[in-house]
Amino acid sequence: MIKPINDNKNSVSLNYLFLTFLRIGATSWGGFMALISVVQKNMVEKDKVIKDEEILDGISLASVLPGPVAFNVVTYIGYQLKGFKGALVSMAGITLPSFLLILVLAHLYFKFGQFPIFTNFFNGVLPAVTAIIISVAYSMTRKNVKDPKQVVIMTSAIVALILFRSFFITALIMVVGGSAGYFIYRKDDAKEQKTSSNRISFSWKRALVLTFSIIAGVVFFAYLPNLTQGALQEQLRIQRDIMFTFSGLSVTLFGGGYVIIPAIHEVIVEGLHWLSTKEFSDAIAMGQITPGPIFISATFIGYKVGGLMGAITATLAIFLPPGFIMLLCSQFIDSIKNSKVVVAIFKGLRPAVIGMIFAAAYTLGKDLSLNWGTIFIFLSVLVLSIKYKINVVYLIPASGVIGILIFSYL
Repeated sequence: MIKPINDNKNSVSLNYLFLTFLRIGATSWGGFMALISVVQKNMVEKDKVIKDEEILDGISLASVLPGPVAFNVVTYIGYQLKGFKGALVSMAGITLPSFLLILVLAHLYFKFGQFPIFTNFFNGVLPAVTAIIISVAYSMTRKNVKDPKQVVIMTSAIVALILFRSFFITALIMVVGGSAGYFIYRKDDAKEQKTSSNRISFSWKRALVLTFSIIAGVVFFAYLPNLTQGALQEQLRIQRDIMFTFSGLSVTLFGGGYVIIPAIHEVIVEGLHWLSTKEFSDAIAMGQITPGPIFISATFIGYKVGGLMGAITATLAIFLPPGFIMLLCSQFIDSIKNSKVVVAIFKGLRPAVIGMIFAAAYTLGKDLSLNWGTIFIFLSVLVLSIKYKINVVYLIPASGVIGILIFSYL
């Protein structure tokens, strides 16, 4: 474990990033905001290797880019702390636990069927995750919402997302929040922020080489089945279809896991007929009850269509393309974010994003069953998280176990 630091990002190692995100990926149930909340608790409040503002900037950027939002934010954080290698290591750490778990669950599912115990586990996790999201939003509000105008922006974002949940509304909130920040704060006399001497430099030459390498690899993989025969040819065709389907979905769908579920259903179930409606619903449920990004449901689908290799192909295809886009856009943000205009815009964007976090807690919590078990878990985790700063790595799994004990007898 590294020593707590503030701006000295050079002391953050690749090993730290991998192990930290591996641990977070193994314990962050509940979707995008839940995972980000665990990241904030561990890396901002506990280890102090990154600031709230940088996480909020990552959320702002990821919210308007395609692909899994939580994964893209993790990619952004890894890049900010350790450059291109840090981004790759962070990607691997955050996805590996959920990939392995859903791979095992998919195998057991197709062999034995459903597992009621996971329902009770998830019933315990959901109120805990809701409480953690609220505690993180509360902490971010205290640090980043400084005046009544920002309170209005934050409150407006909460109301808008509660009333209208879609990617269009999310994008509109970002535009309105940024515009409000520009017009309200552009004349501030505050000095422009200076670029950190530890800022990661981005190699456009490396980016171009990587881009052309990816394109060459895709073209080769597309024509590879034509170079083989028999069973191997059929298997390669299946892997090719999986790769193009999920990579295409990952770079053309916006708004995060819950928003794009209907679009994925239309392609996978109604178009390609790879899964039945029930199997697709169970795939999404497994994406929810396993830690990490909900997009990990792609692993389940890939396993059904193409076995172990299909699971690996689908997982890489759903995560890597949008992650690479995030890397390119991160450099663009880094190059302009210290201007006075952009600083003003982010003063409006950050409370808007915090409002989105509060709205996520509402969305996640509104469907909770109101019984003594749910209320007990919610209030306990809220107090332990805000007042006693108990690590969420312990709170979430413990809540799941308590959920099994409580809801098995309710």
